Amino acid sequence: MVRGIEGNEMSTPRASSQKKQPASASQSAKNQKSILGFFQKKSTNSPTPTRDTKPTQGAPTPNFTKTTSASHNPSLTPQPSSDPAQPSSPIRQERVGSQGKNKENEVTDIAVSSPSRKARKAVNYAESDNEDDEVFQPIDNGARTGRASKRRRVVIDDDSDDEFALDEATQQALVEDDIDDFIAPDESEDEAPSNKRKRQRPSKPSTKAAVPSSPPATIKRDDSDDENDIVMDGVPSTAQQWTFDPDNLEPLKPRTAIRVPKTDASKVKVKASATAPEKRHLWLANMLDADRKPPDHPEYDPRTLYIPPNDFEKLSAFEKQYWEIKKKFWDSIVFFKKGKFYELYERDAVIGHQLFDLKLTDRVNMCMVGVPEASLDLWANQFVAKGYRVARVDQMESALAKEMRERGDKKPTKAKKEDKIIRRELAGVLTLGTLTETGMLTDDMSTYCMAIKETDRNNLPAFGIAIVDTATAQFQLCEFTDDIDMTRFETLIAQMRPKELLVEKSCISAKALRILKNNTTPSTLWNYLKPGKEFWSADDTMREIEASQYYVSATEDDIEAWPPVLREARDHNLTMSAFGALLQYLRLLKIERELVTLSNFAWYDPIRKATSLVLDGQSLINLEIFANNVNGSSEGTVFKILNRCITPFGKRLLKQWVCHPLADAKKINARLDAVDALNSNPDVTESFTASLGKLPDLERLISRIHAGRCRAQDFLNVLEGFEQIEYTFELLKQFSEGDIVVQQLVSSMPELSSVLEDWKTAFDRKAAKSDGVLVPTPGIEEDFDNSQEEISTCENNLNRLLKKARTDLNCTAIVYNDIGKEIYQLEVPKKVKVPKDWDQMSATAKVTRYYSPELRKLVRALQEAQETHGQIVRDVAGRFCARFDENYATWLAAVKVVAQLDCLISLAKASASLGEPSCRPVFSEEERTIVDFQELRHPCMLNTVNDFIPNDITLGGDTPSINLLTGANAAGKSTILRMTCVAVIMAQVGCYVPCTSATLTPVDRIMSRLGANDNIFAAQSTFFVELSETQKILAEATPRSLVILDELGRGTSSYDGVAVAQAVLHDISTRIGCVGFFATHYRSLAKEFEAHPEISNKRMRIHVDDASRSITFLYKLEDGVAEGSFGMHCAAMCGIPSKIIENAEIAAKEWEHTSRLGERMDSRKEEGAAYLPLGMQSDIAWAMREGLQGVGDRALDTLRAALAAL
Repeated sequence: MVRGIEGNEMSTPRASSQKKQPASASQSAKNQKSILGFFQKKSTNSPTPTRDTKPTQGAPTPNFTKTTSASHNPSLTPQPSSDPAQPSSPIRQERVGSQGKNKENEVTDIAVSSPSRKARKAVNYAESDNEDDEVFQPIDNGARTGRASKRRRVVIDDDSDDEFALDEATQQALVEDDIDDFIAPDESEDEAPSNKRKRQRPSKPSTKAAVPSSPPATIKRDDSDDENDIVMDGVPSTAQQWTFDPDNLEPLKPRTAIRVPKTDASKVKVKASATAPEKRHLWLANMLDADRKPPDHPEYDPRTLYIPPNDFEKLSAFEKQYWEIKKKFWDSIVFFKKGKFYELYERDAVIGHQLFDLKLTDRVNMCMVGVPEASLDLWANQFVAKGYRVARVDQMESALAKEMRERGDKKPTKAKKEDKIIRRELAGVLTLGTLTETGMLTDDMSTYCMAIKETDRNNLPAFGIAIVDTATAQFQLCEFTDDIDMTRFETLIAQMRPKELLVEKSCISAKALRILKNNTTPSTLWNYLKPGKEFWSADDTMREIEASQYYVSATEDDIEAWPPVLREARDHNLTMSAFGALLQYLRLLKIERELVTLSNFAWYDPIRKATSLVLDGQSLINLEIFANNVNGSSEGTVFKILNRCITPFGKRLLKQWVCHPLADAKKINARLDAVDALNSNPDVTESFTASLGKLPDLERLISRIHAGRCRAQDFLNVLEGFEQIEYTFELLKQFSEGDIVVQQLVSSMPELSSVLEDWKTAFDRKAAKSDGVLVPTPGIEEDFDNSQEEISTCENNLNRLLKKARTDLNCTAIVYNDIGKEIYQLEVPKKVKVPKDWDQMSATAKVTRYYSPELRKLVRALQEAQETHGQIVRDVAGRFCARFDENYATWLAAVKVVAQLDCLISLAKASASLGEPSCRPVFSEEERTIVDFQELRHPCMLNTVNDFIPNDITLGGDTPSINLLTGANAAGKSTILRMTCVAVIMAQVGCYVPCTSATLTPVDRIMSRLGANDNIFAAQSTFFVELSETQKILAEATPRSLVILDELGRGTSSYDGVAVAQAVLHDISTRIGCVGFFATHYRSLAKEFEAHPEISNKRMRIHVDDASRSITFLYKLEDGVAEGSFGMHCAAMCGIPSKIIENAEIAAKEWEHTSRLGERMDSRKEEGAAYLPLGMQSDIAWAMREGLQGVGDRALDTLRAALAAL
């Protein structure tokens, strides 16, 4: 671009392309490329966009052409570009094309710029310099054929890499709202302009190019532009140097060296995305937390960042707005709203680029990546799944609303720079354990956030626990004093499996931490809160609840308005302190009020001894109730077999049923009666499944409505869901007369018709479904009706103006047209002359679009009316949610009734899917515990094994309570143990059992000691873990308990192992009197207890081939003692070399002592002597020393029976 005599910017002339003439000798030099242009990449046919060179007021216009004037270098042959010369702007190009040459400005021998180096193509997002969107930006009437120069543009090359990997949501955002919405301008960004070159769309080249009439001023080199070739001053072109001249006999002069001017690197501004944030900000390189503690300090808080005040003042207003929030959430990913996009800056941008390959670019002085607004949930979920917290910062106003606000503020003082930018606020923080939006919740099961308060009470650990499921706003509180092994605490963690933990920093024991780490997943979020400041005391918690006015009573003290459970918790300091920590954390996430005000509180008891079968944490893991031991998934688990629920809230309730199976025979039989009735009457099941199979998660959605954060489509889905429930239960009343439980459930459904009646005509349902807007029926919301009327008035005024324009200009072809945000442009044919005060906005080949002064005012009034109407629409939606929430108790009661019926139907379906044989369990009320299953199969293996061998299980009743199980390795002992426990759980949940007959007394507790596992994180050996689990059994088991012990004592030497196993077996069979299995490889125990009245010897049948050292496992349980463990045979089957096995057999015969114990007993019996087991000797010695009361009645009765048997 060059400047003419009068200062007019003119574009570099384009070479004529009308006719191609044969190249002459004089033209050959012109057709040569420059040296740098010769080696550059081949240019495409499309013209390269050039920089917008519109000068700013009061500043000299920079020149970007790197060639010098012909008058200054007469020997320099002009070097034509490989691409046609590009006009500097489409407006001037069209002006030149329409006006032709200007004789006053015509000049010859203008040097043509060298071809620009082809850079990597990318999406170029250009942004206007002003904060306010210039909705009406006219151009001068002298250039009405071009578009407004202030208009922002997007240049997307065909082979360009997408800036943000544009998906459908991005493209839709660009189409609907123009690129202006992608980068919403902020006033502060003018303070730190970017050096990034702005490009415009390439326009159609003009056939004739105007050239200045006088030589231009000397054109200076622009060092910042490195895209053009280097001009070699004083050096002829390559073609001139090699032209042959026969008359010139002098030798050729050596070529002079090319002098390349060096660019001052200090003056070139490096892009923010090209450098690490730590190199641009010293306070990022030497990070400190808000208390100015370095990262290596023990009290360092990684959640905060310290920014020195002097450095903070140097930031632009936009940067201040960002860092004011980011420094408080330094460990979180901050999504910052800009127009129709959410952007990440600095370290967050680098993380997004590294993890998900988001395109890294610049924003002011910060590196940035961005995602479309419509894809926020998707990307936020991606970051949350990676373990990050996600903070969302939203715009509190649009650009138009900002302008309206500034116009309404009548402050005499000058507005600060911070006030000139769009207001933004922290809208919320998303974490793995506190997700609330239904679109981000990928699992139907509950997600828990748990706060834990621990203290010491009489040398025993005491816990206060507060738990919340943020998706349903369900709070659960508990407080208990635990045993030394923290059994209740471990059971609680195994049942809940929290996704996020809040613990008091430096105030929780190492043992509790080990239990938490062993029973949670690696993705669990840990929050260590500062005592007092973040982990509130009980007193502080109560004061905060009162001060925040979550519960307000109009007539009484506000405490009387508290939920009953929360009022009771005031007497439990540990619980109240844990709830305080949870409340403080939810307040930080901006969601505490919407959850707490629902008043959905309940007490939680992890071990309900009085009402349910107790499954402690270890049993839940050993029996694979919710997660298998292979990969932690639900495949092959008990819950997977039972879960046939069709509603999300039904699935969550069923999990609670499985965690706490019933222990009352009457309640179990009532549940089984319902299962029988549902299976005998399939009409109920079919009607329920067909009608409610697609029911949304109403339990979660009604909590979202209470929070006022519900989309119009979801609000409509909730109403339609409850209408479907009402219809379905009216049908079920016809079929449920045969069963008491089902009939009670159907009749307990609250009356929904009356509360749903008002909603049938409250709003336009079609508009809610299609447009996502709650449009109230006329007459319901007065302000909405008035706003709609105002918009209609504006539209009518616009229509009248259009008719007037058609009349005045005598042209019926005039119409309105919307171009991006510039709406209602008057589109006039080219031949029609318009008044001079009309401003041209855009044009095509056939029409020109204008704004008249009157039209400009009417459009402005319409836009302001629409902006006001948008706020009213949001207010109306909030009022609708508040009105719906008035009946929250009714909605929640209906959901719970549906969930219970869903669980019963699930148990009925699970019972029917067991195949044959299967039966309804019979519960006995006898005093002596009995567990009897005939031909029992493992329920979890029915779908994977077709030839599973059933077995008879008989414990207690008329038979001994304990089965001492021996057998070869891999003979199926552990399967028998687990299968028995799973069958008991299924029976007491209320499901059929896969066997021919099942008789049992309700079991109060299942306790297990399975497998060989050490705990290196707890510094516990295998034997230590075995004895810890055994100690719990000895301390907690009762005569109604089912106990399974597998290979106790194998973690130590044979002498110690036999001694421990013998003592434990004697105690559980003699003193406790529980039923169960004791699996072992110590055959001497069979001899030791063969006369014990409460112990029966069992073994797994096998077929042994000694010649080939092979074993055929028959997997059948039978009476007797196994001949051995056959470890050598198993070694041979595993491929151990024969020589090693033979040596091992010799050593085993030489050193095995456990089998010799049995041999000595047999030899004494042959001699006529009676062997008195050591356990009985101990009981007799204890009774003689302490008296009969020291032994106990049950142990004494067992001792008498054993002595009689001898």
